[in-house]
Amino acid sequence: MPIFVRRSDECIRFRLSQARRALESLSGLERELTCVIDAVRGALTSGKCILTCGNGGSAAEALHLCEELVGRYRSSREPFKSVCLCADPTALTCIANDFGFEEVFGRQVDALASAGDQLIVFSTSGRSANILRALRAARARGVGTIGLLGGDGGEARSLCDQTICIAGVDGAAIQEMHQAIVHILCESIEPA
Repeated sequence: MPIFVRRSDECIRFRLSQARRALESLSGLERELTCVIDAVRGALTSGKCILTCGNGGSAAEALHLCEELVGRYRSSREPFKSVCLCADPTALTCIANDFGFEEVFGRQVDALASAGDQLIVFSTSGRSANILRALRAARARGVGTIGLLGGDGGEARSLCDQTICIAGVDGAAIQEMHQAIVHILCESIEPA
C-alpha cells in the first residue's frame, strides 16, 4: 500500500502556483505566438502538412494537435493535412528496433516531409535525441521547424525557426501551457 506523504492542500497550492507562473510566462510570449500562428497558417494555406512529435505527455499533445487539424476544433471545415509521428506504433517500434530510438521521428520526417511543411516538436527540455534528430532532418528537407519547449529550450531551441519556451516551472506546468498553445493555434486557424 502506498504511503502518501504530501497533504492534498499542499499539492493543490503547488499545482496552482506552477500553473499561474506558467501562464504568466506564456502571456509574455505573444509575439512568438503570433509568429508560430503565421507559420502554421502559411503552411496550411499553401496545402502543406503539419507534422508533430513529442515523448510521453508531449506525444499526447502532438497527437491532440493533429486530431484537431484533421478533424475539427469547433467549426466544420475542410480537413487540414497533419501527421503525428507518434501515432503509428508499428513504425515507432520498427524504427526503434532497427535503427535506435533516437531515429523514430527523424526517419519518418525523411520519409514523409516535403519542403514547405512545418514540423512542430513538443518537448519540456529540448534535449531528447529523437527530437533533435527530427529537427535536423526537417531542416535538411526545407521543412519549417517550430519548438514548443520548456526550461531554456535545450539544443532544440537553436534548431527551430520559431520557438515558444515556457521557463521557470516544472514539466507538468510546461505541458499545460503547450496544451493552451494547441488551442490558441486551433482558434487562430478555424473559420470565424
